[in-house]
Amino acid sequence: MNTERIYDSDDDQDDFQDAEDLPLSNNMSLHQALDESHKALEYFFNNQFREAKSLMAPYSKVSMYHSLGHSVFLYMEAMLTFEQTAIKEASIALKSSMNVCNKFRKKSTLTESIGKVVRRSHYELFTQLEAHAELCHAEAMLLKSMLTFIEDETLSSFIKAGLKIRSCFNSYKDCHQILLNRNWEKDPTKKHYEGGVRVGIGVFNLMISMLPARVIKLLEFIGFSGNKQKGLTELTIGCETEGLRQILCIMAVLGYNLIVLHVLSHREGDIKLCKDIIDKRLLKHPKSVWFLFFKGRLEFLQGNLNESKDWYVKSWKSQNIWPQFHHICFWELVWVHCLNLEWKEALYYSAELVEHSKWSRTMYSYQKAAILCMMKDSLTSKEQGEIDRLMEDVPKYKQRIAGKSLPMEKFALKKAERYFSQNRNLILPVVELMFLWNLFKMFKNLSIGGKVLTLIEKTILNLDSSGKQSKYYNDNKALLLLLQGSCLRQMGSPLQALDNLETVISMNKSIIEDTYIVPYAIVELALIEWYNGNRQKAILALEDAKKNYTGYSLESRLHFRIHTALTEFKSEIKHM
Repeated sequence: MNTERIYDSDDDQDDFQDAEDLPLSNNMSLHQALDESHKALEYFFNNQFREAKSLMAPYSKVSMYHSLGHSVFLYMEAMLTFEQTAIKEASIALKSSMNVCNKFRKKSTLTESIGKVVRRSHYELFTQLEAHAELCHAEAMLLKSMLTFIEDETLSSFIKAGLKIRSCFNSYKDCHQILLNRNWEKDPTKKHYEGGVRVGIGVFNLMISMLPARVIKLLEFIGFSGNKQKGLTELTIGCETEGLRQILCIMAVLGYNLIVLHVLSHREGDIKLCKDIIDKRLLKHPKSVWFLFFKGRLEFLQGNLNESKDWYVKSWKSQNIWPQFHHICFWELVWVHCLNLEWKEALYYSAELVEHSKWSRTMYSYQKAAILCMMKDSLTSKEQGEIDRLMEDVPKYKQRIAGKSLPMEKFALKKAERYFSQNRNLILPVVELMFLWNLFKMFKNLSIGGKVLTLIEKTILNLDSSGKQSKYYNDNKALLLLLQGSCLRQMGSPLQALDNLETVISMNKSIIEDTYIVPYAIVELALIEWYNGNRQKAILALEDAKKNYTGYSLESRLHFRIHTALTEFKSEIKHM
């Protein structure tokens, strides 16, 4: 096989062609494919989505990189729109991409395949083309596996996707060995290959390391393993490696530090690193919807809400080809305005999500109803009726994966039921959502936290004066004390916060429905104890929340936070 050609025999080409295919040339080399793929990425990050897609499509049945690029763009469209036709089209394209890659992967005889079980594979013998085919196949298989989760909601499909991801993880490990053992001297494609290995190994290690301990033990049993520091190191090297997949490493680093770590951990991400990356990328792609968005997110996490709003709006208005990108910005703008207690502005963006986004109609309906609840003193009877309608709509759109409801949607369902059983009323539902999304981190900016704290204190007074006869008085009081305590912790008043949280924990047996409040309060208390220097007390509190409480709303979300905190705290103690 000529290792510079990424097309197959004429007979195999005929299997893929139809009358509408553009004529294919027999001189598309690997280097040309990499160049065109890089050009497509430049188009994509300059919001030229159609040009990017058009560049990849003509050779998508014969070139592994064109096939992968074409399917990636279709995959993005499927994930943004959640349209069944788009999902099916992406699934077909990814399967086709895997088939194209398979034609160029290293072939093994039966004897060699059996031998792999007992001896090391000859990674140094992979040709240039075989190495790239192995990596492209791993990438296509990973996307196909992820798509399986939303293609079919049955448990068998869920298991099937999990097995594919395990195979994909093993493929990435093979690719890593090829990178280490193959002779890449004077091979200009190494930088493109290396970036793909770095992003794959990095993301797998990072994500697995963040899972709760009981899940990690199960994954290790079936061959997965994860090391946070290894993941970060791989991605950092990938960010500095000029090549086709450098941008993927950059997106992974930004996503981890500005989104994942923020939601699932008590820690902040590496803001300085993210700022340096975003500033450089905006010089190169000044109108990129993604980097404008990440700039908004960066300002948001620093508590610069007005600046954040401006960048999100720029991102939203930078393109109109994929309006689904707008919805990402609308979600963020809802919270920007909620943190400022600007309910009318938040309502506008929330309404846009309800009307036009298909990601989670259940969550959007509840979110909009919750915002209207915050405005109840100024609502017309028609608007009050809209809250009722939205709350009734919450269960209509719930999604299921492997037969189970999504945790946040399940929480919204319970709260919608509570609204009706509590005389069409909820206690600070938006502030509760802000707490659960970990947005109280912004209260380090005291001007933001102060406004929310004042609102909480006012609501406590109102509850004590008028709500003691309610069946849910203790649930509501415990919620408000949790919100107040968490708010005070973030604003640097740990002693006051401890009083609130200890009171919440003491109310455990009197809470009827909102049983999540106590374990969440224990975790808040543990974080205060740690920063007060009570190391062992903090760890014991986290272990208590992990082992002695179960069956409450958003349990898995809290276990992510407990796991990251325990891992970090125990590591610090070990190095003292």
